[in-house]
Amino acid sequence: AYERTCRYLARKSNSVVVSVGYRLAPEHPFPAQFEDCVTATLHFLRTAQDHGVDPSRVVICGDSSGGTLTAAVAQALVNRRDVPKLRAQILIYPFLQCVDFNLPSYQQNEKVPILLKERTLVLGMKYMNKDLSVIPELFKGRHVPEDLRLKYQKWVSPDYIPQEFKTRGYKPSPTYPPSEELYAYTKAIFDPVFSPLLAEDSVVAQVPETFLVTCEFDVLRDDGLLYKKRLEDHGIKVTWCHLQEGFHGTVFSATLGWAIAFKS
Repeated sequence: AYERTCRYLARKSNSVVVSVGYRLAPEHPFPAQFEDCVTATLHFLRTAQDHGVDPSRVVICGDSSGGTLTAAVAQALVNRRDVPKLRAQILIYPFLQCVDFNLPSYQQNEKVPILLKERTLVLGMKYMNKDLSVIPELFKGRHVPEDLRLKYQKWVSPDYIPQEFKTRGYKPSPTYPPSEELYAYTKAIFDPVFSPLLAEDSVVAQVPETFLVTCEFDVLRDDGLLYKKRLEDHGIKVTWCHLQEGFHGTVFSATLGWAIAFKS
């Protein structure tokens, strides 16, 4: 599915592009995908010169759940001293957090194809091998215990979304009592490998320079905006591209230009 996209990126950027064919869920449960991506990245950093690549200029990139994996790999490598440092990371409308599914972008775009709000959670729960029946309770935020809610609100809050992104409508969600049972069942989703926005400050402060793409008509828009703020708060250089007419899947769709075209 991604060969055309990768060829396009290689041609337009005059770069060597390595596409990681990581194992897929649910046959291979989380975190096999992350482990495959880390393994492939480490291998390439060690052998880059065999491919005519300067090891100090390696950039990792991914879109959607690939953006999640990219962010997680960049975080995992910050303390490695046995390989060259990554030059940069490119995050294209990534999924980054599981704390709040009622951020403005989730409310505004819940029924916008191709990534409907419910589909986001269905995919996430299948990835984690969890029962889909818990999704309504996750939408209410009942999986977040009070102590974690207090910890995460300094990183994940609609208060940090600029007002211009609330003009299409946003109303604060009611607070529901947390469920210890639900937390126990779903707590793996708070792992920064699954939710990179929840990594500790000491890790986020060391990630490489970042290029971040967000789309206006995307439930994941605000995940990107919140991570942008965290990175900038730590002095990480961020180049931000916001596609005002964009939707989730825009970049992939753009390389199908012969078949379909969009304003974005």
